[in-house]
Amino acid sequence: MPRFFIDIASENIAWPEIVIKGDDARHIARSLRMAVGDEIIVCDKEANEYRARLTKIRDEECTAEILDSFRATSELPVCVTLYMAFPKGDKLETVIQKATELGVGRIVPFESSRCIKRPKEDKIDKQLQRYRRIAEEAAKQSGRALIPEISAPMSFEEMLKDATALKKAIFCYENETEHRLGKIISSLCEGEAVSVIVGSEGGFSPEEAARATEAGCLSVTLGRRILRCETAPLFVLSAIGYQLELLN
Repeated sequence: MPRFFIDIASENIAWPEIVIKGDDARHIARSLRMAVGDEIIVCDKEANEYRARLTKIRDEECTAEILDSFRATSELPVCVTLYMAFPKGDKLETVIQKATELGVGRIVPFESSRCIKRPKEDKIDKQLQRYRRIAEEAAKQSGRALIPEISAPMSFEEMLKDATALKKAIFCYENETEHRLGKIISSLCEGEAVSVIVGSEGGFSPEEAARATEAGCLSVTLGRRILRCETAPLFVLSAIGYQLELLN
């Protein structure tokens, strides 16, 4: 069933009617060629979902009658913020898409000393718009009730301050040998917020790793193999999902 997101604060819901405007309305009318009577799922970005039947279809605005409402069950039991050092090429776009499918709550790109690609000031706004579109499309495709927030880029120090504001900050470091990811994940509680920090192609420098530990991050190994920068965050999210959704 087609899925759409609305902002409840914009008064798009006046029970028992939902109004869908803009690009989504045009998508319903033109791309999907939906008809009056067809059913859709609408999410209000607060983890509420509505099953609704279309009653009016126009390019600029569609309306639908609410048939049922319920709390979403598609979100991870914990809120994960992913801090991703800028990788080369379009790898960040891939990470955003796949991390959204895996349940991430927020994604924050940042600069580290070994980043090869660095954002250009005059292109940041345009890139963020694209990243947010990718996240929204991935959220629709995967049946998410929430669209992950894509934050503006941060420096390494800004990232550490932001990440350690949460109770647990996982620092994925290829030179870590003692602390394992599984032990931290098994200690997570439902509703808890956790940070996951991943480096670019070159990983982190020893100085950055030391700084992260000093700031309160939990340095962990992701196993015996070195993972590509675009694989590491997806590995962590998959491990969290497995532990909290499939084992419990």
